[in-house]
Amino acid sequence: MNPKRRPIPALRPSPLSLVLGSILSASVAPVAYASAASAPDAPAAEKEAVELDVVRVKGARLRGYATERSTAATRTDTSLRDVPQAISVVTEEQIRDRSVQSMSEAVRYVPGIGITQGEGNRDGLVFRGNSSTADFFVDGMRDDVQYFRDTYNIERIEAFKGPNAMIFGRGSPGGLLNRVTKLADWRESADLTLQLGDGEKRRAVGDVGHVFGDDIAFRVAGVYEDSESYRDEVMLERRGLNPTLSMVVGENTRIGLGYEYFADERTADRGIPSRTAITGGTRLPVRTDPSTFFGDPDASIATVRVDAFNALIEHDFGDGTVLRNRTRWADYDKLYRNVFPGNVNEAAATVSLSAYDNATQRKNIFNQTDVIFSAATGAIEHKFMVGAEFGRQDTDNLRRTGTFALGAGSPCLNASGTGFAATCSVALSSPNVSPVVSYANAASDGNNRGTVNLAALYAQDQIEFSPQWSAVVGLRFDRFDVDFFDRRTATAEAQRRLSSSDALWSPRAGVIFKPIEPVSLYASYGVTYLPRSGEQLGSLAFNTQSLDPEKFENLEFGAKWEMRPGLMAEAAIYRLDRSNAAVTDPTDATRLVLLSGDSQRIDGAELSLSGQLTERWRVVGSYARQDARTLQSVGTTPAGRTLAQTPETSVGLWNRFDLNERWGFGLGATYRSASFATISNAVTLKSYTRYDAAVYYAFDERFSAQVNLENLFDKRYYPSAHTDNNITPGAPRTASLTLHLKF
Repeated sequence: MNPKRRPIPALRPSPLSLVLGSILSASVAPVAYASAASAPDAPAAEKEAVELDVVRVKGARLRGYATERSTAATRTDTSLRDVPQAISVVTEEQIRDRSVQSMSEAVRYVPGIGITQGEGNRDGLVFRGNSSTADFFVDGMRDDVQYFRDTYNIERIEAFKGPNAMIFGRGSPGGLLNRVTKLADWRESADLTLQLGDGEKRRAVGDVGHVFGDDIAFRVAGVYEDSESYRDEVMLERRGLNPTLSMVVGENTRIGLGYEYFADERTADRGIPSRTAITGGTRLPVRTDPSTFFGDPDASIATVRVDAFNALIEHDFGDGTVLRNRTRWADYDKLYRNVFPGNVNEAAATVSLSAYDNATQRKNIFNQTDVIFSAATGAIEHKFMVGAEFGRQDTDNLRRTGTFALGAGSPCLNASGTGFAATCSVALSSPNVSPVVSYANAASDGNNRGTVNLAALYAQDQIEFSPQWSAVVGLRFDRFDVDFFDRRTATAEAQRRLSSSDALWSPRAGVIFKPIEPVSLYASYGVTYLPRSGEQLGSLAFNTQSLDPEKFENLEFGAKWEMRPGLMAEAAIYRLDRSNAAVTDPTDATRLVLLSGDSQRIDGAELSLSGQLTERWRVVGSYARQDARTLQSVGTTPAGRTLAQTPETSVGLWNRFDLNERWGFGLGATYRSASFATISNAVTLKSYTRYDAAVYYAFDERFSAQVNLENLFDKRYYPSAHTDNNITPGAPRTASLTLHLKF
């Protein structure tokens, strides 16, 4: 939760959420002032104190594509120009104008971040060459279960690049996404958004806020969607409800409470396979209609249910010292089952199908306590943040392999005889089939329980040496204990229980120079570790070595320039080294390969521009160039291969032009150079440019409409993959109509 939503006495308000936006004095207790009738030189005993009425000031919140400040980057309210790190923020206005409803669409114009397929059942992003399905946070708290997240309750999405362990803890080696939710903020509001579009898209989002007196505010956001897809027989149904309550207790204490129920049920779509023939030295996706489903859509499902409770308590001691405590409890229930394509035969006549399902139940509880205070040593100013985090994660994981029934009535071409087969061969020309599949534990499947206990201490100092020079230094210590129990009876008793304890030191240091006030130049160094936890505990095989953490080191130089109020430009160059890597075997997606020592290196540069170019022209631009390679061989794959789904060059530019008070239009383009599906570098995802557009019309202050067109010129492209034979074709030209109503 954002602690700066509503000002109370002695709390410093966040400009992002308060400037011309909040009811500034709703919670101010009566204050005593000297009577205006008292003479300035009257004796103190003759001066009378009077109580003045509370004054409420209301205004419209500034809208735009740029954000000036963040509390998550340093856990203090800090200007982004004073954070020595590349940061991109997808604002609420960007989310609305581009009709963003997923994390993959949110990062489309963010430099240095790409997307993966995620096996059709989860968000998968590539942060500076490092693929992750776990580096997601909500209001600064970990949200690491594998599922597709929505934007219905999101105020903005913050993308932090490079290692972030000092603030967020283990993981996030190349970056992370932090979703800042919509909280009760003492504004009366009632908004409804309705959307219809191609692919039988039907979606409704509601957002209602209400004030109960000066000290209590309530808000609830909700979503319901029932949609189909450009992919044959692919569907999506989701429901979400997120009520929040904000309270002021006394003059200096704030309490925030929130609960989210979210359920998502969809077809698990693993895309299409690649050709066997080599063209121009590489293999390419099979040539088929983008709608063609390979496998059985009815038997390929992904469901998740999330119940999450968040609590914030913040107290200001009145001398610049603030105590903040956050708690997040979350219960996740996830199941996915998929019948999906594998190899195409040499004659390009048949394709092999496989199947498995995976169930994960996880309970997370995290608690963070921060103390923020300021001090001075001579002319040097310090803002200190010290804190502790404690957490526990309990995960049950069950993976079962599917086998296909043979005999009469089976669509499998290899269905001679009786019984069950590990694969089902079907015609490449008609791969959408409905075989009978049986699921049971195979020898290599997982059936386990993992418990993670963590305790962390951290300290940070934001130092201001002079108006030109400042620094951010911090150190975090994590005690990370993993207990892993293998339930498979075939496993030897002595090997069924594994445990690991890691003591991780994660430093962060950066120096900032401001030659002039709007410009900051910085250099930074950071380290993060990735223990074998969370999603990794669901892997199929473990040993003592596999529980050793990975290490990431990042050296970065950058510049940030506030070109004008509301318009920010950033540039960064970096080197990110990865050691003790655990990577997926290019020839077997179910197997991890462990590499000791230096494993991968990513050298990169990125540029970004966001904000208001003119009064009527908003823009978001990005450019990234990356050289991301392996330093060791992986199985039979030699060193020097390009990391999966990491194009050398990516460019994006989105514009919104307002012609007048009623009409506006948007135009965007994204380019990605060729990339590889996996580190085998055997299958290429060719370069592409996609164009998007939008038209906006405001009937009045309460009612507006927009039409969004994606892939304007109907480009055939392949934006993501999971393996060399699980490749997602991009959507053809797609249109949607959105109505926004304010009550």
